[in-house]
Amino acid sequence: MTASTDTMTDHWIDGSPTTGAGAIAVVNPATGETIAEVPRGGTAEIDAAVGAAQRAFPAWSATPVADRVAAVLRIREGIKARHEELAQSITAEMGSPIAFSRSVQLGMPMASSKGVAGVAESFAWSEEIGNSLVVREPIGVVGAITPWNYPLHQVVAKLAPALVAGCTVVLKPSEVAPLTAGALAAITAEAGLPAGVFNVVHGTGPEAGEALAAHPGVDMVSFTGSVAAGRRVQEVGAATVKRVALELGGKSANIVLDDAELSKAVKVGLGNCFINGGQTCTAWTRLLVPEALHDQVVELAVAQTAKYGVGDPTDESTRIGPMSSATQQERVTQYLERGVADGAQLAVGGPGRPDGVSEAGAYVRPTIFAGVRRDMTVAQEEIFGPVLSVMPYSDVDEAVDIANSTIYGLAGAVFAGTQERGVEVARRMRTGQVDVNGGAFNPVAPFGGYKQSGTGRELGRYGLEEFLEIKSIQL
Repeated sequence: MTASTDTMTDHWIDGSPTTGAGAIAVVNPATGETIAEVPRGGTAEIDAAVGAAQRAFPAWSATPVADRVAAVLRIREGIKARHEELAQSITAEMGSPIAFSRSVQLGMPMASSKGVAGVAESFAWSEEIGNSLVVREPIGVVGAITPWNYPLHQVVAKLAPALVAGCTVVLKPSEVAPLTAGALAAITAEAGLPAGVFNVVHGTGPEAGEALAAHPGVDMVSFTGSVAAGRRVQEVGAATVKRVALELGGKSANIVLDDAELSKAVKVGLGNCFINGGQTCTAWTRLLVPEALHDQVVELAVAQTAKYGVGDPTDESTRIGPMSSATQQERVTQYLERGVADGAQLAVGGPGRPDGVSEAGAYVRPTIFAGVRRDMTVAQEEIFGPVLSVMPYSDVDEAVDIANSTIYGLAGAVFAGTQERGVEVARRMRTGQVDVNGGAFNPVAPFGGYKQSGTGRELGRYGLEEFLEIKSIQL
């Protein structure tokens, strides 16, 4: 069965499409054209969805773990069967280049769902401690609120472990990129997920999102998004003392040591800065280099930037598409102007529209600032665009101090002559994950941040544990 237009754009409550009042336009950021509309849900729709999830919870939580895992794997197969359709949807609604949508936007949810399914097989659902039987049980109804930058992966990273844990879910996807969530709802139904186990309510954060976080029938909220919105979710959730897991922003540092292989450090570092047009919370947006190597590194980075063609995201050769919306384009442009005003050296790019792109598209120029100081706005705030700040340091202690000097602590990197030296520096960084010499992403390792980058962890065993309560039974 192919997802119908209704399935793609309506709410999904208690196992079926549900129409709603109001309309939110879904705009293709490459063309400025409205490609769909979703209803503007609020308290009533959230209440209906939470009610459905509550009714479904007893039976789903009592379903054997093996059957819950099998359901997640069937959903994964459904995603695989619709691979091209989903990739095209993501590219249309938020502008990821089609090659990136096929490889990463689809590859990550495939990997994370398979990962948590594998973890469940050996997971310690119960253990004996002295005269106590300690059991892990599903927390209940989960409210999931997800962003637009990875509209399938961010949902599956919450949905798959929640389902394996035995929870039921109400999702409020981003109104900027909601269509993929509608397709996923149809896939879950085809996979045999019982009605009410997974529900989708479209709407804005202040309306549907806040209603979900505040609902007394929701036992846990798992949120991915901005720090400001995360603070509000935590505040609203506190009224009912529900568990709140937050995956928020980042301003990740890539520390290049004096004995590192510079060409690799710059190539991999720039790739991890410009990934998804820089619209990635883990993007390595600060490149920290020894003072003596600063100019050489900037020259290498500028040359490497020429390989990042900006253009139509449906073109197979495009590496950077538009920003997700005109609003995001304006936000990035304002940061570029601020960087220039603050005295950062513009090595390449800067404010203005790239050459050869649609005038209607939300495009920005890939930009490198050199000689950036730690007190500059572009070194402290999350820009969420293809913008790299190159920052010189005098010694390793200063490099670590600069890396740790923001409110964030989500990701980072170290490039060193030896793995041992790289790990030594990585241990000193106050951040949730660090890649050493380009270490590969691990879909079953814990993912989350320090400081204002959030609370809790996603993926693998640690992600599964977020959705479980712990009970002690004394014998």
